[in-house]
Amino acid sequence: MTGRIDDYLQYLKGVRHLSEHTVRSYRNDLLRFFTYLEREGVTAEDADQGTARGFISDLAFEGLSPVSVNRARSTLRGYYRFLIKTGFMRTNPFETVRGLKTAKALPSFLFEGDMNRLTELPGSDPRGLRDRCILEMLYSTGCRVSELRGIDMADISMKDKTIRVLGKGRKQRFVFLGKQAFDALTEYLPVRSAWAGKNRDNPPKALFLNTRGRRLTQRGIAWLIASYAEKLTLPGKISPHTFRHSFATHLLNKGADIRVVQELLGHASLSTTQVYTHLGIDRLKKIYAQAHPHAGEK
Repeated sequence: MTGRIDDYLQYLKGVRHLSEHTVRSYRNDLLRFFTYLEREGVTAEDADQGTARGFISDLAFEGLSPVSVNRARSTLRGYYRFLIKTGFMRTNPFETVRGLKTAKALPSFLFEGDMNRLTELPGSDPRGLRDRCILEMLYSTGCRVSELRGIDMADISMKDKTIRVLGKGRKQRFVFLGKQAFDALTEYLPVRSAWAGKNRDNPPKALFLNTRGRRLTQRGIAWLIASYAEKLTLPGKISPHTFRHSFATHLLNKGADIRVVQELLGHASLSTTQVYTHLGIDRLKKIYAQAHPHAGEK
């Protein structure tokens, strides 16, 4: 049965198009499960609900976070579903096993004024023009940093001010450029052309390049965001995902329909997007507390 792990991981990568990082996490969960089975003297074929619950309890006892425990549960449930589908198993011991309760942490975001301050930090030199374009596009489109990094020149419609991006599971969607993002892109494109000319043997397709004419890495984008964030005296950590959270929060606070925001973010489930409604409510509470004459009364 352990030989089926590679088949399952290949299925996740080739059919479900999961990222290398996600597949690696699934692999670690599976190896941890088979180590548990070996210690308990149980085979994968003989595992039942009691075995599954014991494994979940063992992970919690080791001190894994509820999020990590639930991911392992999801990994094993998917693995056994794969075995059933391919005729190696008839039952799924993880199918009805419940996960652990997790506290829903609200995603961090920036207020509009702070976002404006951040996007105005880059200078007017070539690097600054590129960096401002990155910051403006992250905020204007709500893209994940992996999606932004993957944008090619062919994905951009300057006429319609839209960009085609490839999201999770290789699902395509279109995002929109606001005026400031479009202006930043227009100013950056001559810089991009100059850098692309340095790589004549292998002309780059990517929109965002480094000075050597190569596609920027996710780590590189995260680093430049961190370097600008350090210049602002704001509480909390500002990451590439902060732009995505701010994008969704500001849209909802301005009255955008949650299903429209779901589509723009590329969320498969509406429940994933609904977390941002809490951010809007918190903002309203803060304004109420500051403005209403009786807000401070007990």
